[in-house]
Amino acid sequence: MTRVSVLNSPFLLGFEHVERTLDRIAKSANEGYPPYNIEQTGENSLRITLAVAGFRREDLSIQIENNQLVIRGRQQDDPNRIFLHRGIAARQFQRTFVLVEGIEVTGAEIDNGLLNVDLHRPMPEITVRTVEIKTPVKAPVPKPKTLDVAPD
Repeated sequence: MTRVSVLNSPFLLGFEHVERTLDRIAKSANEGYPPYNIEQTGENSLRITLAVAGFRREDLSIQIENNQLVIRGRQQDDPNRIFLHRGIAARQFQRTFVLVEGIEVTGAEIDNGLLNVDLHRPMPEITVRTVEIKTPVKAPVPKPKTLDVAPD
């Protein structure tokens, strides 16, 4: 089935990367682990909280890659432990959040099995710029040459 583009208007120029990002987000929407919250903590600040019970600080990494916040978790199995029943899996995860241009990660902390990542969204400056409209310089039109014909 062919997907219809929402951004195919001739007035939306250069939005191909937005469309690719939306496609990538739609594909990863089914990932449910680990659960997370996104909350607004101030007028220009956000907090992402991930439930990462069982992960230590050393098991987690946070990186910003091409305007994406990537949070990864990897637990190591202890070969000395013998489980009679294993209901808590040592699993790895990768959770990705697409960041708008200019948003900054200001910090992260882990507390009681919750990883908090704080973000700051600065207010964009509104700029107005005037573009000069030029008139092309035209070469002077040469006058037609007249032939002097001598009378007979």
